[in-house]
Amino acid sequence: MARSERVVRREFLQAGALGAACAAFGQDLLARAADESPAPAQRVGQTPHTKFAVNVEMWWRKLPFLERLQKSAECGFPAVEFWPWRGKDLEGIARTCGDTGLEIAQFTAWGFRPGLNDPKNHDKFVQEIEASCQVAKKLKVKKMCVVGGDDQKGMTQEQMHDNIIAGLKRAAPIAAEHEVMLILEPMNIRVDHKGHCLYGSPAAVRICREVNSPFVKINWDLYHMHISEGDLCGHLREGWDQVGYLQLADHPGRHEPGTGEIHYNRVLQEAYDLGYRDYVGLECTPAGDELVAAGRVAAADVW
Repeated sequence: MARSERVVRREFLQAGALGAACAAFGQDLLARAADESPAPAQRVGQTPHTKFAVNVEMWWRKLPFLERLQKSAECGFPAVEFWPWRGKDLEGIARTCGDTGLEIAQFTAWGFRPGLNDPKNHDKFVQEIEASCQVAKKLKVKKMCVVGGDDQKGMTQEQMHDNIIAGLKRAAPIAAEHEVMLILEPMNIRVDHKGHCLYGSPAAVRICREVNSPFVKINWDLYHMHISEGDLCGHLREGWDQVGYLQLADHPGRHEPGTGEIHYNRVLQEAYDLGYRDYVGLECTPAGDELVAAGRVAAADVW
């Protein structure tokens, strides 16, 4: 057997062994989750390397909102995340998190519309960041997501990005005063958000470096980045100084890891090796039962 063939065969066997270990780990977790006693299910969300935050807008959607928080805690997840805070029972959220020990990793402070990429909206943006910082203090939240906005008629992409920079520069001192990080989220325009002005990591990295604040970083959604540009580990290394938060979903389908083409074991290990110790948001829709999805998430944390 030629040396190159031996190397290939060895690497194939090593990969197979790792895959078998991950599968066994996942099956063990799924078996625990299926147990009728409460203790095994509680261990599913407790993972050795990565701390996951369940997006309760996408998990347990048939349940009332506060019960979704309780379910996340019952599965052993340490944190949750959600979208806009307006219209939610903030007192109930605070009480449920206090009772269960859950943390809130982040929520959305500024969504798609009106666009941050249009200067006429900057006064309202600053006001909303002020209000959201007060909510963050109440809920003990350290990060808030902001979105750039859809394409503005008559503006180039560079102009829209410069407008985002200007808006974030106005909000950065407010975030610093309250010690709450604004995390700017690039989307993808191929599948989910056609017509959005900010996608891929280079533009987001440029924006945050221009703002130049430790309280303005990127909500680095690995699902969006995979669709927009690929090479997840390479781009993560290149933009590492501007990573504020990580989210994930597999592709296609936007379900949990293990249902698509992304090898999240490798990607999560890269983030860990780079020094990431914060929460990773599970902004994905479970393909089926949530406990099965939780087992797949846990299996992605094995390396």
